[in-house]
Amino acid sequence: MVEPRMLEAASRRRLYLTSIVLAGLGAVFFTVILLSVLNKNGLTVIDEPVQAWLATWRSPALTSVMIGLAILFGPIALPITLLVLTLAWGVIGKHARRPVILAAAMLVGVVLGQIIGHSVNRHRPPTELMLFGPDPSFSFPSGHVLGATDFVLLTAYLVFSRRASIRGTVAGFGFAVVCIVAAAVSRVYLGYHWATDALASVSLSLIIVGGVIAFDTWRTARVPEETRGLEGTKEETKEETKEETKEETKEETRGV
Repeated sequence: MVEPRMLEAASRRRLYLTSIVLAGLGAVFFTVILLSVLNKNGLTVIDEPVQAWLATWRSPALTSVMIGLAILFGPIALPITLLVLTLAWGVIGKHARRPVILAAAMLVGVVLGQIIGHSVNRHRPPTELMLFGPDPSFSFPSGHVLGATDFVLLTAYLVFSRRASIRGTVAGFGFAVVCIVAAAVSRVYLGYHWATDALASVSLSLIIVGGVIAFDTWRTARVPEETRGLEGTKEETKEETKEETKEETKEETRGV
């Protein structure tokens, strides 16, 4: 079911522009990172220095926090969180459309991550650097970071795009950015990904979020002028139908 929302024409244009910018930047950044990884040059020069720098910050307390973040954004906890949120949102909300969009977009992210990961087949950092048990699966892109970025950005958009509060919107997206940084840093800190793996995941997520914004705007955003024009057309059609009916009735009466 469509969940219409009234917007000014300029606001709708800004949403479309935002979707294009996000998807475009995501595509450019992801392509640059992917080529760097495939050719083992370019941005990959930052991987080992970043890994070494984060290793200097390792401590039992910080490692516990990072492991907690890895579990929170992991392949078990995050899907459960998504399922609970989707069901609760669908039951409590007036429309089930937004939670369905959230779940569908998250699924798209998982599928893309798996396809790209198996295609690139990049090795993870050495096992001795991993602080939460060995993981022999592919490294590029980071599934944890992709899932976390999709979840927080999409949730922020789908919630705050229906709110008029600028302060709330800034706070919501600000919190989303903090979550993304935390997820990315935790994966590199714990020794499971290179920095470019995490950056690729964020870039890929921007493409997905841009697509969702464009689709949601196309399906739900209504401009008052267009609505009034549509209503006027309907009224004209009704009047024409009434006139035609009257004429037909007169003709039938004359025939009798």
